[in-house]
Amino acid sequence: MELLIPDISIVEKVLRTVAVYAFLLIAFRVAGKRQLGQLSPFDLVVLLIISNAVQNSLIGNDASLGGGLLGAIVLLLVNGVVAWVSSRHRGVQRLVESTPTMLIRHGRVCMDNLHRELMTLSELRAALRREGVVSVSDVRYAILEEDGRVSVIRRRTT
Repeated sequence: MELLIPDISIVEKVLRTVAVYAFLLIAFRVAGKRQLGQLSPFDLVVLLIISNAVQNSLIGNDASLGGGLLGAIVLLLVNGVVAWVSSRHRGVQRLVESTPTMLIRHGRVCMDNLHRELMTLSELRAALRREGVVSVSDVRYAILEEDGRVSVIRRRTT
């Protein structure tokens, strides 16, 4: 039975979980959308280390099954509430999610936007190649979407 009963109070467990969720939401929002769609090996290592680093703040001294399951349930509930609220309130949506960023406009790279998104020219070219585009001049628009993917709209060829 001790396996199921959390070692810390349920209220403390819930508060710890919500605090870690809020911190990570803000941290990944600040980190930028490029990190979401294009995980390099370096990014994956950082993500794994972050999860390990916040583990103790999430669970405290509690290693019980019940405590872990409670933390997981709270994370899922908080995430559901944030998704529900952001889908109904534009201001919250802007806080939680990012907006698309124009990377190429009429065959010209928007270098300021590329730098703001911490994206290199070689990463942009790789994204274009994944879309079957060889030259930047063939692109009408390339947009870094909220989820980190690059959408490419080609120029019309007549």
